[in-house]
Amino acid sequence: MSLSGMFWYVSWIGFLTAVATGLGALPFIFLKRLSERWHGFMSAIAGGMMISASVFSLAEKALDRGTVWQVIVGMLSGATFYSFTSRWLERKEYSIGKLSVEDSRKAVLLIGVMFVHSMPEGVAVGVGYATGEFRFGLLLALAIAIHNIPEGIAVSLPLRTKGVSVLACFFYSILTSLPQPLLAGPSFLLVSTMQPLLPIGLGFAGGAMIFIVISDLLPDSLERCSSVQSAWGVLLGLLLMLAITTGLK
Repeated sequence: MSLSGMFWYVSWIGFLTAVATGLGALPFIFLKRLSERWHGFMSAIAGGMMISASVFSLAEKALDRGTVWQVIVGMLSGATFYSFTSRWLERKEYSIGKLSVEDSRKAVLLIGVMFVHSMPEGVAVGVGYATGEFRFGLLLALAIAIHNIPEGIAVSLPLRTKGVSVLACFFYSILTSLPQPLLAGPSFLLVSTMQPLLPIGLGFAGGAMIFIVISDLLPDSLERCSSVQSAWGVLLGLLLMLAITTGLK
């Protein structure tokens, strides 16, 4: 497949991972709300899957293609990028629709943070395919798509409790993952044409995703369920990702 053909293919894969986020709104067709315990457990599973993909896939591939210092620089850059952009969002104030100022701030902050959160995931999809290994790219895309579903629930839950329609929750959820199709293709092109960037790019995606797990997913899980349940969720997510990795190999 030509470089331009791969660009559109990778962008399409990024679009499908974004649509997976919208699936998180669908349970609210039947449920008024999701159990806090289940919400926390699913966040822990998603975190475990992302840690597994970051360490056993992204970092491992990065070390195969570059020096440990390139990987370290990439991971620190990814973590720093997410940290600064999410802090910048938290300092803003918003007002939307019929929601109160406080509810609007919480809703937009959640959507905004999830939007920033999706940027390194879009990069991860593109960089994964830039390695030239279709299975590896597919593995990362699959991990991100599965992890996007509980993210869609996290976005939909507070909006639904405030009376926002399921359809609107569906589209807001997809909106939070819009960076994935927008960044997957360009990241693929950039790293494909500049191969020395590959280990740094892999490290960037891995570092950002690990930071997301520790700063967002784990605190969210621990707030909603016990530490034991969170620990089991992370472990199950990690093992599930390892099983998928082995299956694709």
